[in-house]
Formats: sequence, structure tokens, C-alpha cells
Amino acid sequence: MRFLFVGAGALGGYFGGRLIEAGRDVTFLLRARRATQIQRTGLVVRSPAGDLHLPPPPHLLSEQLSQPFDVVVVGCKAYDLEETMDSFAAAIGPDTMILPLLNGMQHVDRLVERFGSDRVLGGLCMISATLDPDGAVLHLNPMHGLTYGERDGSQSKRIDALRAEFDGAKFDATASDGILQAMWEKWVFIASAAGLTSLMRASIGDIMAAGGRDIALSIFDECAAIAAHNGYAPRAEAVERGHAMLTATGSPMTASMYRDIQLNAAVEADHILGDLLGRAAPAPIGASPTVLRTAYVHLKAYEAQRARLAAK
Repeated sequence: MRFLFVGAGALGGYFGGRLIEAGRDVTFLLRARRATQIQRTGLVVRSPAGDLHLPPPPHLLSEQLSQPFDVVVVGCKAYDLEETMDSFAAAIGPDTMILPLLNGMQHVDRLVERFGSDRVLGGLCMISATLDPDGAVLHLNPMHGLTYGERDGSQSKRIDALRAEFDGAKFDATASDGILQAMWEKWVFIASAAGLTSLMRASIGDIMAAGGRDIALSIFDECAAIAAHNGYAPRAEAVERGHAMLTATGSPMTASMYRDIQLNAAVEADHILGDLLGRAAPAPIGASPTVLRTAYVHLKAYEAQRARLAAK
């Protein structure tokens, strides 16, 4: 099975590198700058699960794509999705599986519109990773999960084939017959953590030290209520886990969106918080998701300020 990983950043570089380590057929679709960097350094992964230093792996630029792949793995930022879809369109054949690892749900709609429903799987990953200044993938804690499945919950032959490819790779791969439920549960948590730490500009531990437990619980419960309205109420264990992580005393955890703000970088405000708000049940004034909406407006104000300063 031939895999095309779109990008070799923290996410694609880690999971793609682990598949190469396991002997799988992986090619990376890169931009020119990253291709030059990897050609010089190889693909480097530093991880609690074991370091990896591969010679420059097979890679292509978009204009060099000339044939379809069996699996295209997409893990870009949501605001880059339109450009990213253009970049890998030539890799999509009649039987290609597209495995998206973005947060939220809006990207699924766009991929289906562009490439057809049958080609798009459900997927998510649970990993904390980043790139260092030299382009090495830094895996920051032992968690490295990848969950995938048919969006209708069926156990198809192609999911069996994917399971065989992932078996033996050094990450936790799970084929799920409830992938949309899992994606919604992750979305609830990501939106809560991103909204909370971005709004407060602080870690979970610092927010707890300031007496913000009720605010943390409120934003999670608001997000969970939206999921329930859409038919994906978080299961009890997901609620318990989310409450615990968002109220952990002394926790250094921050969302990547907050870290993007610290870097004056673009954020996924519309894709993670805005789209979730747009799926909320109609509510009378005063009963809407107040904390989530406040966090969203805060992020949109950040975007407006960033755009204004960039225009000067």
C-alpha cells in the first residue's frame, strides 16, 4: 500500500516516519523549503518511544505528482485546507483513501465536496509534537495515538488493509467503528482547551490558581451540549476525562492555539470554535454558550489586530 503524507511537519513527520521505520511505502508531499531541509538533514524524530534518524525519505513537490496513491494522509492546519487540497489533487485516484487528521468537522465536508464521500475516511490523532528550529520532530510525551475508520461505522476491507499496514508501527493505531463519535469528543475537548487557555492567556494550572475552575467547566459543558445537539453527546468517560484535564491543579497544559497567539501566528478560530458555535441549538438571549462565544470573539479580535498590524 502506497502512502502519501501531505507534509512532514510535527504530525506527518512523526506518523510517516514511524511507518517508514516499520518498512512501509511512504512518500512525503513537501513544499520546496521543507524538501531542501529534509534533503540536507534527513527526517529526524526525537521521542520518548525511541529516536529516529532516517536518510532523506522519498518526497515530491506538488508539480511532480503524476500518479495516484492508495492512501493520502492530510494533517494541515484548517485554514490551509483549500491550498492543500489543490496540492495533492493529482494523487487522488478511483480507489484512493483520504485519511484526514485535522480537528473539528468542517474539513470533512470540504474534502467530501472536492473528492467525493466514498474516498474520505474519518480520523484523528492524539499527539503532542512540534518542530525544532532545525526541522527535527520533537515528540513531547508518550502519547502517540492514531484512530481511523469508515464514517458510517462499517468494518470494510479497506479498513482491514489499513489495519495491516499500521500493525507493527511504533504508535498506537486503532480502527474504530465509531469514528465520528470520537472526532466529536476530541473536538469538544480541543475547543474547550483552546478557548479557555487562549482567552485567559495562561496554562490550566495558572487558571486554576486564579480560581477559574467554574469557567473551565462551563466552557467544556457548553461544547458538550453542542455535540449532544448534533447527536454526539460525549460519553461519560470523555466528560470525566475532559473535566479532569481542564481543572488539574498545577497543570502546565496550554492549547496549541494559545501557543500560536504567543508567536503572533495564524489561528484556527473559525474552524475550531466558530464552526462549533454555528452548530449550537437556537437559544433564547442569555442562554447561549457564553464562555465559548466570549473566547471566540477574543480570538477574532486577535485576528483583526494581527491583520491591522500586518497591513501597516
